[in-house]
Amino acid sequence: MYYHFISLIYLFWSTTCSQAHSFCDAGVTGYGPESGCGASNKILIKGGTVVNAYHQQIADVYVEDGLILAVQPNIKVGDDVTVLDATGKFVMPGGIDPHTHLAMEFMGTETIDDYFSGQAAALAGGTTMHIDFVIPVNGSLPAGFEAYVEKAKSSCMDYGFHMAITKWNDDVSKDMEIMVKEKGINSFKFFMAYKGSLMINDELLLEGFKKCKSLGALAMVHAENGDAVFEGQKRMIELGITGPEGHALSRPPVLEGEATARAIRLAHFVNTPLYVVHVMSRDAMEEIARARKSGQRVIGEPVVSGLILDDSSLWDPDFISAAKFVMSPPIRESGHGKALQQALSTGVLQLVGTDHCTFNSTQKAIGVDDFRKIPNGVNGIEERMHLVWDTMVESGQISITDYVRITSTECARIFNIYPRKGAILAGSDADIIILNPSSSFEISARSHHSRSDTNVYDGRKGKGKIEVTIAGGRIVWDNGFLNVVPGSGKYIEMPPHSYLFTGIDKADENYISSLKAPVKRYKVAT
Repeated sequence: MYYHFISLIYLFWSTTCSQAHSFCDAGVTGYGPESGCGASNKILIKGGTVVNAYHQQIADVYVEDGLILAVQPNIKVGDDVTVLDATGKFVMPGGIDPHTHLAMEFMGTETIDDYFSGQAAALAGGTTMHIDFVIPVNGSLPAGFEAYVEKAKSSCMDYGFHMAITKWNDDVSKDMEIMVKEKGINSFKFFMAYKGSLMINDELLLEGFKKCKSLGALAMVHAENGDAVFEGQKRMIELGITGPEGHALSRPPVLEGEATARAIRLAHFVNTPLYVVHVMSRDAMEEIARARKSGQRVIGEPVVSGLILDDSSLWDPDFISAAKFVMSPPIRESGHGKALQQALSTGVLQLVGTDHCTFNSTQKAIGVDDFRKIPNGVNGIEERMHLVWDTMVESGQISITDYVRITSTECARIFNIYPRKGAILAGSDADIIILNPSSSFEISARSHHSRSDTNVYDGRKGKGKIEVTIAGGRIVWDNGFLNVVPGSGKYIEMPPHSYLFTGIDKADENYISSLKAPVKRYKVAT
């Protein structure tokens, strides 16, 4: 009965949304000989192990018109259905990347991957949805939103938006309400770093947290002490350290830990949930662990680069080789990644993103004489699903169901789009991957789908290969062949008041009643 009800809901959604799952735009070329046209809208995935975040079973999955209609053994179909044999393989929800920057203008240039190339890369790597960060235009949220709507016209898969807050006034407060109620945005990011550009102070942070709480929107922070980073950068330049290694040395883990602790305490003061993006250090992770142990609602998001890389490459004598690893917060010294992996395996950290923010070698060379000018960012949108499987599942640190949870389901739950996304259930969107645990993968800058000429994971090999990606009910990646067209993706609106807000009002009531104030006092005559 539940699945029938959910199916009816999503059938309704599918008719009221945009032309959601059409991958055939006449006159527009993309990857693949057919560019996504002419493919069957009926697919049967047979005999695989269907894995959700809390359950797995051997079953068939039947897809029609972009939706999953049935998940059960031995489904019988007609001749007009494309049949995929998944025997001995895992059938899982497509990945959802909670943290990307496509077509982002930053540090005097723009990321090399736009919405088409970045999303094409994502689909080749098993990610079927991502959430990108809208940067306001001169502080204006509506202008920023419209700019990103324009950028996303070339999209080839589903996407959502977070929004950054870079200044504060009454207009920003009102526009946040419009973004939540009319534009489908349920999260706002506050930069505690990048002094002089994106960074905000504690006063703005408090105002933003209060507004987020009132709207049921999730507050997010880039947690580094921007003032101290600025001082660290000056110190490195004074010491004559101008290369990429100066980037890591100028913003050590203690500054990430301090800002994380400060954001957590301010969120506790306001009593609103908090999401800490790209947790890169043991210092920050331990602050999150302490807060969660006390019962505070804090989400910690490590990114793939922080989980598996260390900072040794920043000391490479070749500038381009070193500069490609520059991101903020920095990739840390050996030991931090293992600590983050353990925290992910024990639930201290909840999901994995990428912070995919790519610049090619020419763009990185802008800072050849001054690390402060190197555009910050690394790749990962195509590599995430493979690397997390190899690093966390193949090593035995997490289960296969946990893999689904940290790469897809938990993101869908946090941003309030579950079970439409993040699940293999009747009524869910048909965003599906087939992973062969016996096959191997190798990452190469020569064969990846990003437009960048470098890759921070170049040469890495591992077990567990995503052989098929189905997005919106269409087979878009099949054993090395990508079949997508620009303009075929759709914007996913994300409603406010996710599960993280359950009980917040009650906690506020308890707090007020505990104050035993104001005290009624007698006036004393003088």
